[in-house]
Amino acid sequence: MNAPDSPAVIRIGTQGWNYDAWVGPFYPSGTRAADFLATYARAFDTVEVDSTFYAVPAVKTVRGWADRVPPHFRFALKMPQEITHEARLRGPALETMRHFFDRARELEDKLGAVLVQLSPDFLPNELPALAHFLPELPSDVPVAIEFRHRGWVTDGVLALLAEHGVALALTDARWIPRRQMIALAERPTADFAYLRWMGPNRDIVDYSRIQVDRTRELELWAQALRALAPRVRTAYGFVNNHFAGHSPASGRDLQRLLGQTPVMPDQLGEQFSLF
Repeated sequence: MNAPDSPAVIRIGTQGWNYDAWVGPFYPSGTRAADFLATYARAFDTVEVDSTFYAVPAVKTVRGWADRVPPHFRFALKMPQEITHEARLRGPALETMRHFFDRARELEDKLGAVLVQLSPDFLPNELPALAHFLPELPSDVPVAIEFRHRGWVTDGVLALLAEHGVALALTDARWIPRRQMIALAERPTADFAYLRWMGPNRDIVDYSRIQVDRTRELELWAQALRALAPRVRTAYGFVNNHFAGHSPASGRDLQRLLGQTPVMPDQLGEQFSLF
């Protein structure tokens, strides 16, 4: 894999945007749910869509997302669980996958990447299923894959992903040690990178404020992202509310650590055109 001519464009966002608890702390008070995405897009230039994990979205829905954001915005879509968890990448999953990618392409230039999130019980003994699945992925859409079992992180699997230009999702969560994930930032398997900050558990239920100090973790990841940037063209990073309690604030912290200028919540009430 050839190194890019210039450092990556690093896009930081959150996992989802449709949270009522963000009204006040992030969205201006009184913001309607229908306006969440357009308001979100004033602060971040990418988002991971979780709803596609549960069903292939309607064309109208996908086009509606695209219409609410500016041209430079990029969506990352999670592949439906029907493919990853129910069919486990086998058999009928392939037809559903093709249907899903056709729907994803409705985003046109605003489609950033697709995430294949595998379940914790998708174990390394299912390598043949993965090996048969990867060649079926389309070449025109960047794809990342997230393993939730540490046994998948081997030289052989990394080589297999690199052969097909699929990124290994680097995830800060309970499944694979953070130190191991950060070290893998130096070994990208595609010309883009995909990072996710999940947190160790689901204990947090209040998404309106930071409840866990993750400063040290974010500093380590920012350092890893800076080292990764010369090796890829684009890096997407998405924070979950469970990481520290309020993912927009964690996203802004990451932006600062990377030398970017965050848009603060008090700026989101200003009336200005997205386009």
